[in-house]
Amino acid sequence: MIKHIQIAAAHDGIAELIVTLEFANGGQSLVTLDEYATRTLLQSAGTDDPEDLTGKGWELVRDALAASSARYQNEDNSDQRDTSHV
Repeated sequence: MIKHIQIAAAHDGIAELIVTLEFANGGQSLVTLDEYATRTLLQSAGTDDPEDLTGKGWELVRDALAASSARYQNEDNSDQRDTSHV
């Protein structure tokens, strides 16, 4: 589950979300979310306030990271379109 949320500045000055995940065995992991993943996470959790994420399932974080990653994959695919007719 999401144990703790912290807002930090990225190297480019855009805010990032640092999420502490806590697992059933007591282990913890820090996950950094870029702006896109953060917006996706907040939307899927149905909130605008990052503090409301505490106690939510880690799956929301996983899905937000996947969505963020997929947007780059979609950009790569569009760059590789067939241009043989040009």
